Amino acid sequence: MHDDSKDPVPLTPEAAAKLMADDPRAVLIDIRSTMEYLFVGHPVGAVHIPWIDEPDWKENPDFCTEVRKLLLGGSICDADSEAGCPPVILICRSGKRSLKAGRALIADGLSRVFHVESGFEGELDEQHHRSTINGWRHDGLPWEQC
Repeated sequence: MHDDSKDPVPLTPEAAAKLMADDPRAVLIDIRSTMEYLFVGHPVGAVHIPWIDEPDWKENPDFCTEVRKLLLGGSICDADSEAGCPPVILICRSGKRSLKAGRALIADGLSRVFHVESGFEGELDEQHHRSTINGWRHDGLPWEQC
């Protein structure tokens, strides 16, 4: 398992999909902006809770509360057991925002927080394109767009 650092556990897209398959209670939260979520696409089954969103592009002050609501206010978590709380997996474009949002959740008391380290679109290639090196979409995992 993860050490005592304040960072969420990094996962490859494949490892995140496996965690979701192995633990049906796991939740995948897409934290990108509404425009990214709708028009760029998102993992199938992801719940959208933006970390930063238009029109102000400021951090969502209710992010941790919204995640806790998704987890039924934490009532489905057993505080005495690491395995008692469902895994929370965060995904953004390239893994940077999800790292920061994961730190906020950990600071708010959640313990089983993960993030997709290459995100949905992955890192930029030499031509400044995404989805060519890594990321959820690059790795062929299920996704959809509106």
